[in-house]
Order: sequence, then C-alpha cells, then structure tokens
Amino acid sequence: MAEDLTPQVLSLLASSDGPVLTSGAFPNAPYVSIKSALDKLKSRDYIQAEQLDRLELVLTKEGQDIADHGSNGARVFEAVRASLEGLKLKDLPAAVGDANVAKFGSGDAFRQKWVKKDGDTLKASVDQIQDEIQQQLREIQATHKLDNPKVVADFKKRKYVVEQKTIAFKVTKGPNFSTEFVKEEADLTAEMLASGAWKTAQLKPYNFKAKGTPAAAGALHPLNKVRQEFREIFFEMGFEEMPTNRYVETGFWNFDALFVPQQHPARDLQDTFYISDPAKADPPREDPAPTAPGAQQTTLAADDQKPEKKPDYKQYWDDVRAVHETGKFGSIGYRYPWSADESLRLVLRTHTTAISTYMLHKLAQNPRPARYFSIDRVFRNESVDQTHLAEFHQVEGVIADWGLTLGGLIGFMEVFFGKMGIKNLRFKPAYNPYTEPSMEIFSYHEGLKKWVEIGNSGMFRPEMLEPMGLPKDMRIYGWGLSLERPTMIKYGVNNIRELLGHKVDLNFIKQNPAVRLDKD
Repeated sequence: MAEDLTPQVLSLLASSDGPVLTSGAFPNAPYVSIKSALDKLKSRDYIQAEQLDRLELVLTKEGQDIADHGSNGARVFEAVRASLEGLKLKDLPAAVGDANVAKFGSGDAFRQKWVKKDGDTLKASVDQIQDEIQQQLREIQATHKLDNPKVVADFKKRKYVVEQKTIAFKVTKGPNFSTEFVKEEADLTAEMLASGAWKTAQLKPYNFKAKGTPAAAGALHPLNKVRQEFREIFFEMGFEEMPTNRYVETGFWNFDALFVPQQHPARDLQDTFYISDPAKADPPREDPAPTAPGAQQTTLAADDQKPEKKPDYKQYWDDVRAVHETGKFGSIGYRYPWSADESLRLVLRTHTTAISTYMLHKLAQNPRPARYFSIDRVFRNESVDQTHLAEFHQVEGVIADWGLTLGGLIGFMEVFFGKMGIKNLRFKPAYNPYTEPSMEIFSYHEGLKKWVEIGNSGMFRPEMLEPMGLPKDMRIYGWGLSLERPTMIKYGVNNIRELLGHKVDLNFIKQNPAVRLDKD
C-alpha cells in the first residue's frame, strides 16, 4: 500500500513562505504516493499544484563505473605510471583488471598523449592528468545536466548517459489550506444514523466530474472504419457492391479469364498461394454468387429489364482457350499451348478482379450500363515486412458503358479521389495483362514531400471482354487500390503489422476515433 504523504505536504507548506517542489521535498518517494496525496488535497482546495515535466540526464551502468573509477584512458595511464619501468602491452589487461578498459583506454591515452610507446612497452608521458570525462560525468550525477551539448551528444553515443523524463510538482497553499487534514466519510452508515454521529461528521462531496469506469464494449477496427467511408463514396456515386465471400478461386477466373498468360510470373508459387486439396476444380458452370452482406444494390426497373440469357459456360471456356492459344476476336493471342489443368488449379485469390470478371460475364447476358465495386481480402505469397503482408484488402471499382474514353477515366479518378481529400493527381502509363491502356495513379504526399503511387487503373482489353459476349462497342473502366495504405496514413501507422495481424494493440483499436477520408 502506498504511503500517505498528506500530513508531510501540509507540514512543509505551513513552514514555507513560498511554493514547495516535490522533487526536493520527497526525492525518494514513489510517484504514486506523491500524486495520491496531492490529488486528495487539491480536490478539497487545501493546495494548488502545477505539474512540471523535464528531461534529465542519468548515468548508465558504464557511465557510473567511469564516475566511480575514472575513464578508460585515465585508468590505463594510472596503471602505466604505477609501473616504474613501464608496462608491456600484453600485461596491460591484467594491470587494469579489464580487457575492454585496456583495449579502449589505450587508444584514449595515446590520443591524449598521456602515454607513449617504447618498443613493446608503454611509458607515461606526463606526471599527472586531468580526467575531464570523469569530472563531467560526476557533474551529471550530481545535477542531472551538463551545459555542453557537444559533450552530452558524445556521452549519449558512447552510452554513458541517457535522457530520462522526470515529473515534479510545484505546490502552493490553496483557499482552504489548513495544517490538519480532516478525514471525510465516504458513506453514510446505519451506525452513524443511530448514534447521531452524522450531525458532526465531515462527509465527502460527490465528484460529478470524475470519469467512470470504461465500459467493456466492442470497437470497430480502423480498417472497417475506413472501409465504410469508401462504401459510402461508392454508394453516393451510384455503385452496386459485388459479392466477395469466395476467397478460393480457380486459375480460370483469377487469371485466364483476365487474359493473364499461364507463363506470367504472378502465377508462380513465389507469388500465389495454391490449394493442394482438392488438386483442381470443375470447369466454369452456373454458380450464382450470394449477395454480399450489407450490400446496397441498384437494379433496373422491371419494365426496363430484358430477359436474361442463360450463360453458355462451355462456349466461354472454349473462347478463353482460343484467345490465349491461337488468338480470336481480332487478336493474335499469346501463341502458347494453353493447359486446362493449369486453368482449373485452385488458388487463394490474388485480387478481387476475379470477382469483377465473374460479374462482367453475368452482365454480358443482358448488357447495360453498370457500376460495381468491392472491398475485401486478397492473398499474395510475399515476404512480410513493414509495408507488406501476405494478405491485405483491395478496393476495386468497375464501370461499364458505351462511349467511354481514357479522358473520362482520368476525370472520374479525379472526382473519386477528390471525395477522399486527394486533389493533386498524376497518371503514368503502365502495363497490365487485362487492361490497355493502363495507368498508375500518383498523388503528392505533403508529409513525405514526394509523389507516391496510390492506385492502378485502365480500360479492360477486348481479349477479356469479347469472349464473355459483351458488345464490341462497350467499354469498361477498372481501377484498384489497397485499403491498408490510406488507413495507415490517416491513423499515423508506420508498420502495417501494427494494423493487421497478431501484433495489433487492442487499445489502439478501442481508442481510435472514426475517420473522415476528406479530413486530415
């Protein structure tokens, strides 16, 4: 139990004409005892207290050793001087009693010209020395400071001293000051009522400003808060949310339908997680995906709906094979032997564009203007470091319509990112197997003072769209970005492992407020 310092604080103030510093009055008292006594007296206006925070220099174990016994160079000098005929180098460690002191101290002694070398023997060059390092460390030990920034920086580098934050209080008398602290009763008991003691008892007043115990409640993860902000932006712009609950995809939907060749590096084991059991899936077939939980979907009125054709998955499979292997729909293809077994291998989806492909294939049965988006997890076989995880969240948007142009995509990106507060954009030509033209999106980061990549975009290739049965004159925009990067920027997180995974601090999740993407 912490010591009650209340009487000592009142006694010191009574005998003092001015303020009292707790650092001088209670140098060895625990902080919790001092704070408890001051809070108790301050709440009843016995005293007024001001907290004083400052950084002090404190000796490390090595610094304390030098303050007690002298610097390494001085100890070498004393050992050499004590030997009348000089001291051989091989005998120096035994003479000073420490091999490290002998190693580093001999260099210091030579630089200070305290000793000289005569063959393999060390001899003293002067009769006496002034050990400034020891004197300066003793000054720090006594006053916790040193008025020489260059020396202090050197001592920190050598790990002789460290900076330590200290908290002290300046205490003065309050309006209700008294030398005797009257204990207040916290409860009105039956005994007090029966005996009449309540009439003279000093009752403790209610503190209506006291903070209550934090409620044990759930909290939204910062990623979910930012995710909801993105969803609101998409819904505001008339988008429909795609179902994203299928983490395992076939190579067909994840790669082949996107016109990604089977020799592409992204399909290697180094970049993709493959499923070993079962070894492969069935060819594409009718498998209506359920609606995403909480999704707000927009549909055409019943009068505007055209009868939806039944998708011919066998024809789609054959057309995708043909456009890869020999070329079709005006394309010469990739000219390689396409493997059905490779296409049916199961993978953890590497991007949510696999879902976009599935939705566009369904759209081809009743072509019409459409806007889709998705925000969910994807998986990449990458080395985990400060900015990369093996799984992360991808934000993706798709717009299908007639008469779309690259200039329209640039204009839409400026509006879309502008709703997040990102105004200054640049676009750089890029290569994607399934979009042409393609553009990387850059924004100027005021904090980093440089341009950083924030997304990728492009117009889907005919080799991807026409095998689905979409009209030749229909154009489709596609773009994507990670959810983690804007979340890290908004919440000031430098290491992605502190945002997602087993190293996340639960207090970080509970205490962070909601975030607005268009606010700093």
